[in-house]
Amino acid sequence: MSDQDITSNASTRKLKTYQEARLQNIENLRKLVVDAAAALLHEEGPEAVTVRKVANKMDCSTKIIYSLFVNKEGLAQQLYLDGCKLLANQLEGTPQAADPAQQLLNLGEAFWQFGQDYSSYYKLMFGGAFADFKPDEDSMQGTVTALRQLLTVISNAQEQGLIPAKYDTESIIRIFWASLHGVIHLYLGGHLGDVQSAHGVYKQTLSLIVSSLIPNPSAQKR
Repeated sequence: MSDQDITSNASTRKLKTYQEARLQNIENLRKLVVDAAAALLHEEGPEAVTVRKVANKMDCSTKIIYSLFVNKEGLAQQLYLDGCKLLANQLEGTPQAADPAQQLLNLGEAFWQFGQDYSSYYKLMFGGAFADFKPDEDSMQGTVTALRQLLTVISNAQEQGLIPAKYDTESIIRIFWASLHGVIHLYLGGHLGDVQSAHGVYKQTLSLIVSSLIPNPSAQKR
């Protein structure tokens, strides 16, 4: 390689300042810590995610974890945001249906599946698994983003006159979401028997909610 080529390559690379490189290293370290916490969350459940256990998994001092996240709640917030991304991905992969009622059923089923596939994240995000953790405004916005498809379907159904105008969008989403959460929480608490029985109750609840919002034969078949 000629000196000219070396000079050309050097000029095309974006040189980082010390501060930029330091910030990048810190961000990379934060990601590694979150990955370790997520592994504990998946392997042992929310109760296993402590600063000390994360530090042990990372083979580092607890001081490093505290310097990056301040406290356990800071780490929990990042896990919450990661859970929002997982939920968004789950909903985005939902089969699309032209019928709004069927699409609501599909989204409801995807939400159940999220609770099954990522039960530890679900308990962290919605089950109060971290007693001292309360999602901040940014975290709550992450949940809104994850549920955007639900908002879109309901808004479109309202515009088409399929859902009575007396119901405002926010109230519909809260009722829809709260009802489904209720079933999942009862199941996780051991009150609805095995997973098949709980899923049956969930599907019946989902069907009743959708058919009450959008009277449609397809909502009765599920």
